[in-house]
Amino acid sequence: MMTDRGLRRCAMSFSHNILHGCADLRTVLRIFVTPNSPDNMKSDQLTFVLFGNDYRKNATATVSKILTFLLDRGAKIYMETALHDYLATHEPRLCEGIEPFGSIDVDADFAISMGGDGTFLRAAAHVIDRNIPLLGINTGRLGYLADVHPCDVESALSVIFEGNYTLEQRSVLQVTCGASELLAHPYALNDIAILKRDNASMIDIKTIVDEEHIITYRADGLIVSTPTGSTAYSLSNGGPIMVPQAPIIGLTPVAPHSLGIRPLVLSDDVEIQLHVASRSHNYLVAVDGRSVSCSDDNPLIIRKAQRQLPMLKTGRQSYFTTLKEKMMWGRDNREEECP
Repeated sequence: MMTDRGLRRCAMSFSHNILHGCADLRTVLRIFVTPNSPDNMKSDQLTFVLFGNDYRKNATATVSKILTFLLDRGAKIYMETALHDYLATHEPRLCEGIEPFGSIDVDADFAISMGGDGTFLRAAAHVIDRNIPLLGINTGRLGYLADVHPCDVESALSVIFEGNYTLEQRSVLQVTCGASELLAHPYALNDIAILKRDNASMIDIKTIVDEEHIITYRADGLIVSTPTGSTAYSLSNGGPIMVPQAPIIGLTPVAPHSLGIRPLVLSDDVEIQLHVASRSHNYLVAVDGRSVSCSDDNPLIIRKAQRQLPMLKTGRQSYFTTLKEKMMWGRDNREEECP
């Protein structure tokens, strides 16, 4: 039998994928959970898992604001062990009533990332399997994925408790090596990068798409990116910007040997096989920055995962507004007026 929390999650997915935002989330919850209890969501305790870095002392005020807000509303809170231990040593008052966790073994309603985009990607790796909506609060630098400013924390959390948020389902890539999973977390929200070792020469990457050999890259590496990751490592190597809702995958070579090699965009329903040849007989695979050394004996297989990441949005800022503000997209300083 599905738990109440599982039913709530089904309702969230139903609201996003079927109703396309036309129905209030609380209305959908009443249908799925208890039709005779309109105030079910208000009376039910919400559970949050918190991710953050233990070395950002300047983020303590924001963390305190988040914890105080959640505890005042009766929420159950779990926190990463490293962050919990750091706060227990330096700010013990903030840890009262909060349980640490080493790995995600709790069933939560929401996850909160407190940091930059790196922290957001680490949190995503833990919650993708459980379909937990993830909110990013930016206490780092760029904050492209973690897009809630510390000044807006309380208003963003209020939207969650009111049920007025939206979920953006982001596609995820999965990588396997032969018949076995490459990593404990084989899912990438941003990208999977195949790279030469630091002291190695270029690598050859034979690329097969749906059993058709399309090209062999001679390069320092190859980036396979989702639309979400198109504005990350891929973009810095000349890859295209892809809107998050587009059903596509990008292939962007890293420092290719030939000037005739350009980025390629594929449909996201394909299977990509990569056969890597290196003089050192090994290379690096980085899944959202989590890298591991691989032997060139077995091919890599990359495809769109069955899972998606529900990114929690509390405002109405558009994707292109974020591009303009964070990436200075389309900005021309010549058009700015002189003071």
